[in-house]
Amino acid sequence: MAAVNTTGPAPYIYACTRMKVRKASLIPREEYMRMLNMELPEIARIIEETHYKAEIDELNSSFSGINLFEIALSWNLAKDYQRVIAMVPGHLKGFTKCYLLRWDIQNVLTIMRGKSQGVPQGRIKEITIPAGSLDKAALDKLIADDSVDRIVENLRGHELYPVFEREMAGAVESGSFARMENELYKAYYADIIHAAKSGVKGGYVFLQYIRLAIDTKNLMTVFRVKGSLESDDLRELMIPGGTFSVDELVRLAGSESSDEIIETIRNRLNIESFTEVLEKFREEKSVHKIETALTKAKLAQLDKLAKRYQFSVCPILLYLELKQYEVSNIRAVARGKASKLDAESIEACMVV
Repeated sequence: MAAVNTTGPAPYIYACTRMKVRKASLIPREEYMRMLNMELPEIARIIEETHYKAEIDELNSSFSGINLFEIALSWNLAKDYQRVIAMVPGHLKGFTKCYLLRWDIQNVLTIMRGKSQGVPQGRIKEITIPAGSLDKAALDKLIADDSVDRIVENLRGHELYPVFEREMAGAVESGSFARMENELYKAYYADIIHAAKSGVKGGYVFLQYIRLAIDTKNLMTVFRVKGSLESDDLRELMIPGGTFSVDELVRLAGSESSDEIIETIRNRLNIESFTEVLEKFREEKSVHKIETALTKAKLAQLDKLAKRYQFSVCPILLYLELKQYEVSNIRAVARGKASKLDAESIEACMVV
């Protein structure tokens, strides 16, 4: 049998076309709006009829209620991401794996925080999502470690191990993993930028979105801490590599004028989806609503990139992002209904 070509155009076209099909199968906004007017048992029946059915059926004998939803959603997300990695060819696979490394950060920090707070191993296991390079077996091994130091030692060889090792002593001494988290994300984005600029085909398009993701994350930080931190502390929170320099971001965060912040962002980004959102910032005081609006603007721009570069990494990243938000939206609805929240409050927690 002839060797299968995994680097030619056909596999790329196939993979990106499959991403469009998967994207079309995600729960639409109208369905979420319907759910907001339903009771939890009705919502459960709808979800059980979707692509989460297999995981719900598999876990039904061990969990119930919200716990069943939570774990089934996490399992489905991790399995889906792994299927995507297996499907995409060539440089798209490399970019996708590089991008999904952020799940390693989230999972390891979840384990470390759980250990330091005395959370039972079973509960930690339930809330980790093996969607990065650390699979279920690797995460289970870390969860079974008897100390945070052992967790770091067992990460030796991981791309981000140097950061974990460097920041561990400070985290233990301070009792906080916040600085470690900041440094991990800085290293993560620096590695992605390096990969995007390495000369591999498609890197330019990948870099466009990564810079946008960095900008979005930094702008969220600007609005979250505006006027409340000293400049040196602000610098530690900002991620280099986006459109704005760290100096510019520190200046924006220290500005007392919302108009100045809005106009600076508008002029530098010059992206339609962000321009539409920025006007809302003049009166909006809720940081959460601002962050949600920025997230929607980022996704809208990624959607445009995916349509412009149809056989690039963008359609893959778009699906991965939308799938993650589908899971978080279902969680928001389920938790909100279980807590007797009104529809408006639940919707405010969703990205739709």
